[in-house]
Order: sequence, then structure tokens, then C-alpha cells
Amino acid sequence: MVETKFSTVLELAKKILSEYDLCDNCLGRLFSKQLHLKSNKLLGKKIHNKLKIKNNKCHICKNIFDIIPSYVIKMQEASSEYIFKSFLVGTMLKSSFLDRDDHIRSQFKLKGIDGIKTSITKELGKQFARKTKKRQKIYEPEIVLTVDFKTESCESHSKSLHLFGRYTKCTRDVPQKQKPCSNCLGKGCVTCKRHGISEFDSVEGMICKYIFEKFGAVQAKITWIGGEDTSSLVLGNGRPFFVKLLNPKKRSHKLPKLITSDKIKIHSLKIIPNIPSGPIQFKSKTRLLISAENPITHQNLAMLDSLNNTSVAIYDKSGKRTEKKIYSIRYLQNSEKSFTLELKIDGGVPLKHFVSGDDIFPNISELLTNRCKLEQFDFDSVIIH
Repeated sequence: MVETKFSTVLELAKKILSEYDLCDNCLGRLFSKQLHLKSNKLLGKKIHNKLKIKNNKCHICKNIFDIIPSYVIKMQEASSEYIFKSFLVGTMLKSSFLDRDDHIRSQFKLKGIDGIKTSITKELGKQFARKTKKRQKIYEPEIVLTVDFKTESCESHSKSLHLFGRYTKCTRDVPQKQKPCSNCLGKGCVTCKRHGISEFDSVEGMICKYIFEKFGAVQAKITWIGGEDTSSLVLGNGRPFFVKLLNPKKRSHKLPKLITSDKIKIHSLKIIPNIPSGPIQFKSKTRLLISAENPITHQNLAMLDSLNNTSVAIYDKSGKRTEKKIYSIRYLQNSEKSFTLELKIDGGVPLKHFVSGDDIFPNISELLTNRCKLEQFDFDSVIIH
């Protein structure tokens, strides 16, 4: 049965080779699946020998397989700065290679076989794995190597890393977010060393500076669990945050439980599998320093007790209504026209509007029948649901 199949293959191979010169790899590829063989090159060599036909310059690949080792060296150079265990190879070929391959497969009605691009990619992966002792992985490899035969180059890009941590801020006048580079507006350029940010004087900047140095990355995207003003303090267990670290060169580190970085502290930073998708629900314990337009009395402040364990309605510009809950409330009068309010409240409430009464009901100004202003607010804790 096997001999019969091989005889049939030889007949068709003879017809193909009478019109086209093919290398061992390309000739073997046309029949290896049919004969359930793994090595295209060995099969092609066997067919050439049986038919006593000399292997000249390949019509399909132009003998590209002869220079695969030189591209494996390019792959090693492109990945030399990365620490990784698994990889995936991608290739870019001139369309003429694909066109010639498709033409022969169509002309001789050859179906269910690997294309030239797949064959080259497999050979690159096999030789690279042998050289580096790393393993190929189709799904979620730690690094992807793209070999471009058009430009005779290789680029590498690693899988993003995800981190979770918390930060505390005990100094005022530190913004949460960093302004983007004025030259590239956050895209990454030579001026900002591809970071997208050129300064590191915010909470975002200080977090990024640490993880860039630790993991050998140049860009990060931070998902904040709530926000605060530049003048706000973040105390207690800190504000949680997630980081998507792009193209890191290092993947594993023993991270300290406490990282002190200029004006903030980063707590319990760790690598996690993924960042949760969708909105993240949270509560905040916050202290608000509020001033009033007119004098206030203790009897006035007692009106705020009605907010305890109730919900407030927030209206956006389109009129859409969202409800958020207030779990507890405490207040302390500081002077004739100021008081401190302590709240445990759902995340996502615009505190300045809650105090002034803009598009939130009920609100502080409305309950006190006194125009109020939020002067400052600090966070004692942020709790993820």
C-alpha cells in the first residue's frame, strides 16, 4: 500500500519536475502529508534520487531554505535582551513566493498541504528551538519573533505583563496622572525615550519609572481604581491600581512588599495573570474639608444624618441617571463656616459636585440650604468589591 502511494507520488513528481525545478524542501512538502512523513527535505531528496533528477535553483522559494541558518542568527540577536521560555515565529514573504506556490498547487490539483510560508515558518521555529533550547508555543508565547524576508530583518515583541498593587501618597501637590510627552502626545518618540511621558513627577510617573527599570520595558498602561486631586492624600491601605506593561524584556522578579519612590509608596506589587475586564466596583473612605457661604450650626449639620445608608442619584450631560450608595457618614464642625465630612461611599461619585449640588441629588448644599464648596479631600482607604 505504501509502495503504491509512493509510486503514484513519483509519477506526479516527475510531471512537476519536468516543468519546474524544485528544491528538496519544496518538493517534499507537496507530498509529505499524503505519505504521513514529517521531513519535507528528506522526502524531497528521496524523490530526486529515485527520479535521478538534479536539484537546481528552486522555482518556488529560490533556495531560501539554504539561508535559514543566517535568519536564525538574526532571531537570536533580536531576542538577546529578552528573558523568555516560550516563543512563536511569524514570517513576512514577498507575494511572488506565495503566487508561485499557489500556481503549482492549483495546476497539479494538490490539496491539503502546507503553503510555502508555513513551511518556512516551521523550519525557522525548529532551528531556533534547537539553538536556544526554548520551546515553541502557539497560544500566548512569551515572545513573538517576526522575520521579514523582504527587508532581511527580524523584530521581537514580548507578551504584555500585568501587575496589581496599591499606592499611598503622604505628600500634597503630587498629581495622580502624568502629562504625556509634548512631542508625541503619549505615542512614544526619541525625545521621551519611547515612554510616552518625559517626566516622572506624578504617581503614574513614579510607578512607571520603577517598573520600567525593573522589567526592562518602555511603556505601560495603568488602570486606576478611582482618582484624587493633586492636593489629596491617599492613606491607609492605599489606592489599588492595575498595570499593563508593554513589551517587557524581563518577566519574573521577586518584588518587595514595600517600594519607596520619592513622594509615594507602592505596596504589595505583584504579577497577575490578567487585568479584570469591565468596570471594577469599589468603595472609598474619604475625608472632605468643606466651606460654606453662610454660617452653619450644629442643627444644620444634623441634616446630613439623612444621607446615612442612602443612595444619591448622579445625572450626566445626557440626563442618564446612576445611583451610588453612601454607607456611613460622620461630620465635625471646624469653624463658623467650615466642617469636615467623613464618608464611606461607592466609587465613582464626583465629590466636588456632591458638595456643590451640581447634577447630584441629594447633595450637601441642598441639605444645608447653604452654598458649599469642597476645599480638599483625602482618602483613608479604597476597598475593591
